[in-house]
Amino acid sequence: MPAGAGRRGLPQGRHLCWLLCAFTLRLCQAEAPVREEKLSVSTSSLLCWLVEEFVVAEECAPCSNFQAKTTPECGSTGYVEKITCSSSKRSEFKSCRSALMEQHLFWKFEGTVIGVALVFACLVIVRQRQLDRKALEKVRKQIESI
Repeated sequence: MPAGAGRRGLPQGRHLCWLLCAFTLRLCQAEAPVREEKLSVSTSSLLCWLVEEFVVAEECAPCSNFQAKTTPECGSTGYVEKITCSSSKRSEFKSCRSALMEQHLFWKFEGTVIGVALVFACLVIVRQRQLDRKALEKVRKQIESI
């Protein structure tokens, strides 16, 4: 067998590895939380819940289609809660993260990790079989040459 023959499986494995890495990175970027709100310097447009005590009037809930289009707080997480600031008595919406959404993201992450682990375990098994075949072929050639 000429030198370098039988190495065709290695570059394919590299391509698969890069493909999986790119997919995982893309998935992680899609799931990364977006910054909630950008603060401005003027105090008149400052959100009251940043500078004073507040009470949650309505618990964290998914945004309706109308709220998603009209309320900027819905854009980052898709969930919003209504709060009332104590001293100014202003009612505002605040972006929040629901327990259901967190659980969904957790299981999505766990599934991704298990999937990647299974793929790499299969790659290890395939590579080990290739190396075993090469070792057996070398032993067979040594026995034949005697």
